[in-house]
Amino acid sequence: MTELKVKVIKAGMFTLIQDLGRGGYQQFGIPVGGAMDRQSARLANQLVGNPENTPVLEITIMGPTLEFSSNCQIAITGADISPKLNQQEIPNFQTIDIAEKSILTFGRLRQGCRAYLAIGGDWQVHRFLGSCSLLSKQKEIFPKGSLLQKGDELCIQSSEKTPIQKVENPYQDRLLNPIIIRVLPAPEFDWFSRKAIASFFSQDFQISPDSNRMGYRLLGKNIEWNTSKELISSGIILGTVQVTAEGQPIILLADAQTTGGYPRLVNVISIDLDILAQTKPGDWIRFQLLT
Repeated sequence: MTELKVKVIKAGMFTLIQDLGRGGYQQFGIPVGGAMDRQSARLANQLVGNPENTPVLEITIMGPTLEFSSNCQIAITGADISPKLNQQEIPNFQTIDIAEKSILTFGRLRQGCRAYLAIGGDWQVHRFLGSCSLLSKQKEIFPKGSLLQKGDELCIQSSEKTPIQKVENPYQDRLLNPIIIRVLPAPEFDWFSRKAIASFFSQDFQISPDSNRMGYRLLGKNIEWNTSKELISSGIILGTVQVTAEGQPIILLADAQTTGGYPRLVNVISIDLDILAQTKPGDWIRFQLLT
């Protein structure tokens, strides 16, 4: 193994070190967190021969500029943010050989929202409760270095090269507006009238600008429910769709709190959470109920 240093020349819009999250701590109020699009994170690591829970960079909408100190291999999956290596376009969903002193840049967002960059080797990163994924509380961010800043340097013990691999883009035909998101009934499904449920499933919702890794607020016709009913704060999971007292649906995502007091109408099926992670404010989605 050789030591690889990756210098952050530009940090991008919101570039995070992520793995698959910190499971087992929700009873203490700590969200799982981790990569929003887990399938893409796993695929990126697979393409460079890493274990699936090896850290990756989650790159949102605008990518960073990175310089590599020595030879290595990378793979980029998820969103297409026009990646270039030394000013030459490179493909997503493929193993890429990197030469010493190479510069990786990103350009226009063509499709999706979040790209995942894997680098072959053992990442030397800080962890908190077994995960390197960002967990923020007020103004504190930990583990240290989980949010990339200009001038940061990633240290990786690079591994032996793996044969060049390619995989198909699993989202090629799924990110067409309106994007269909499949759901199952949640515990308070019967709090909603047939009319309200019909309205929920017959309309397209737009993802609000007031959305982030904690949750997506949806813009559309309000979904009415019997607000005279009281719900004690109850457990929620990744993909729970709550409806506020005003009738606005909110999809709770990776960094959401672990309990909530709004009724839970439906829950996004796990495989479609990865599709949802590739949507962004302004996109349109429509829900489809499964049995």
